[in-house]
Amino acid sequence: MSAFDPPSVPASFLERCAAILGPSGILLEPAAIEPYVVDFWRQHRGRAAAVLRPATTAQTAAVVAEAARYRVPLVPQGGNTGLVRGGVPDASGRQVVLSLARMDRIRAIDPRGEHLIVEAGCPLEKVHRAAAEIGRVFPLVLGSQGSCRIGGNVATNAGGVNVVRYGMMRDLVLGLEVVLADGRVWDGLRTLRKDNTGYDLKQLFIGSEGTLGVVTAAALRLFPAPKERETLWLGVEHPRLALDVFELFRDKAGEALASFELLSGFGVEAACTYLPGVRRPLSEPHPWHLLVELAWSLEDGLSERLEKVLSTVVEMGLVDDGTRAESEAQRANMWRIREGQSEATRHLGHVVRSDVTVPIAAIPELVDRMRDWVEAEHPEVRPIPFGHVGDGNLHFNFVVPPARFEELRRVLLEKLYDEVAALGGSISAEHGIGRAKREALWRRRPPIDRELMLRIKRALDPSGIFNPGAIFPLEEEWS
Repeated sequence: MSAFDPPSVPASFLERCAAILGPSGILLEPAAIEPYVVDFWRQHRGRAAAVLRPATTAQTAAVVAEAARYRVPLVPQGGNTGLVRGGVPDASGRQVVLSLARMDRIRAIDPRGEHLIVEAGCPLEKVHRAAAEIGRVFPLVLGSQGSCRIGGNVATNAGGVNVVRYGMMRDLVLGLEVVLADGRVWDGLRTLRKDNTGYDLKQLFIGSEGTLGVVTAAALRLFPAPKERETLWLGVEHPRLALDVFELFRDKAGEALASFELLSGFGVEAACTYLPGVRRPLSEPHPWHLLVELAWSLEDGLSERLEKVLSTVVEMGLVDDGTRAESEAQRANMWRIREGQSEATRHLGHVVRSDVTVPIAAIPELVDRMRDWVEAEHPEVRPIPFGHVGDGNLHFNFVVPPARFEELRRVLLEKLYDEVAALGGSISAEHGIGRAKREALWRRRPPIDRELMLRIKRALDPSGIFNPGAIFPLEEEWS
């Protein structure tokens, strides 16, 4: 029997886990397990023999040690908000979900050192509140922040809307605590900003999607809270002009530029039509829209700097119209449009979702190539590209007729991934690979990349118990 084809979960393993976790720490009934085996968009359903819910690092380590002993595959899970099926089990019924949701404590917070230490199950929104209480911010901002968990953010190397200023999760993590495949705990919860003593081991686990170890806690960087903020909504004719506007803001606003988002007119009109209480910020529709946010921790001066940038943008004829948020309600309306694209367009058909990145200069080319191809080959499909111009990340979605969803999903994504690869991009920008993109990744990564990834996987998880089937096709993982 191969390592990736384990036997059914032994009853003795479940008994040992029940003894370690207590009655509230293990779920065995199908109705109780159900929420843990369905993906965020409820398009995919797996099966699990049980759900383990440790409340401490010691409990996590103990059940991982038992899993290693019995060779039971574990699927680590946080808030189950992932979009690539990396946190839900497969259909075999032989995997066990390891939910970190009960580990939700903030262990320490240090205003002077500008960091906090939180457990993996801590919701992102709870981290935001804790930082705000000491006049700081944790800058990772996601649409799912009320339900996603820090462990999942670490495991997927989450990005969000502030990457242009603060970077991705790799840039925000100072240290990690990780349970290894044999049940030992690696204590890497250092809070140093500089540590040049050999390999930076934490980076192995950031973005590894639970395939190398189970993150149980993280030391996170904090930043001064902005004292001034300006939010703009601009209408432009084409993404090429959006890049010109971005370059001006980047050069003239510097580090004050926090977010720079591109939205298609089709997506904006859908949001304003189907999202309750949402209004288009500009009086007339436009082919493309920009949502720009500047923020800094100085007391004043941001408004004057913004005026200078806007004057240049207008003089160069780069925008057709624009407005500034004059209240928090107006700002929230703008961001609701941005975050509600997928939700709104579900009213128009089934949505094929993807998350890709290309060099910033190649964004207009990708948009044009996909638009022209779709119009020629599949006129019944509506592309909805939107996302973070400042880091080259587009959420490239498509609205398709419901009856043809599975057929068109494969065709559209393959074409998108081919164009992204041709432009020197990546088929995943911030959502990870999971089970949804593993074959697409495996076909496109060079042989030496695959070899190195497999060496790391086999070294850290020799029995193959951590999230088998995520990132690596099973037949490759242990061949």
